[in-house]
Amino acid sequence: MALTIHGIFASRAVRPLWTAQELGVPFEHVPTPYQGGATRTTEFLALNPNGHIPVLVDERPEGRVVVWESMACALYLARHHGRGDGHDIAPANPAEDAEALRWAFWAVTELEADALCVLMHRLGLPPQRRDPDKLAAAEQRLRVPLRVLEDHLAARAAQGHAYLAAARFTVADVCVACVANWARPSHDLMQAFPRVHDWLQRCHARPAYLALKEAARR
Repeated sequence: MALTIHGIFASRAVRPLWTAQELGVPFEHVPTPYQGGATRTTEFLALNPNGHIPVLVDERPEGRVVVWESMACALYLARHHGRGDGHDIAPANPAEDAEALRWAFWAVTELEADALCVLMHRLGLPPQRRDPDKLAAAEQRLRVPLRVLEDHLAARAAQGHAYLAAARFTVADVCVACVANWARPSHDLMQAFPRVHDWLQRCHARPAYLALKEAARR
């Protein structure tokens, strides 16, 4: 079998890249930026007609599997390349699978748009293009889902657990941390939700993530 992931670290492609790295799955990384036309070539559009990264290609004995949408890529990797034995990040039972699914979808529907707005209007855009009103509105809206996450992490801590879905770090943490991390430049939000902040630091201090980050710098 051969696994290929198209995309770059500084994009939603970090979700399957991080998942594969955590699982220890051998894969070929094809650094495909989202700017400059790389996702609009005939070859790329044959993989993903939407013209977006990431794209995952899994050459299996029964045939080629192509997956797009970043959360789908991450969840696919965990489900079909993880051991599922309770020792890696793959769900080990239906309850953990359900947690991964619901938190991944939650991150996309409840967090992603406003978290990206915070990232862009605090760091990503040139200063002259940053809009303080858009930023303030996004940060205010994020207080609702971040309270949900904060309370969940508090309940998990009361049970002696440091992560979202299990006693160990799982793909659920990968999926949510990749999105919530975009809100980390907001000092006010991180101060208001200290458990979220501490959890994000734990997630992004993992060797698999740091290895990807270092590789992206080279």
